[in-house]
Amino acid sequence: MRVKSELWVKSYLRGLAGNGLPGYVVRRGDADAGAIFIRINRLDGSSFLFGPAPAGYHEIAGGRGWVPLLDPKGQDDSSVEDYLQEELEMDPDIWIVEVESRDGHHGLDDWLVG
Repeated sequence: MRVKSELWVKSYLRGLAGNGLPGYVVRRGDADAGAIFIRINRLDGSSFLFGPAPAGYHEIAGGRGWVPLLDPKGQDDSSVEDYLQEELEMDPDIWIVEVESRDGHHGLDDWLVG
């Protein structure tokens, strides 16, 4: 069974806070089934971006999984913002969660696929 988007985001943010990482919702999407994008802001002009795993990869915790988008080694912030804007134009129900982490720690280890 897939966990609702809003509940997953709340749980993820709580886990981040427990590890001393600031995270917050930049854009709130559909509470039940909105796609969730997670931006790891390294605070140096670069970010990592994770998006929903393709169908068929959801056999992990809570029925959700993430894959790195763009360059998995990091991308300049403007490219990440452009990518997210394109996603918003295609689907206005998406969530955008941002984590501030200079070392790139994201807390997604249990949900990464591939």
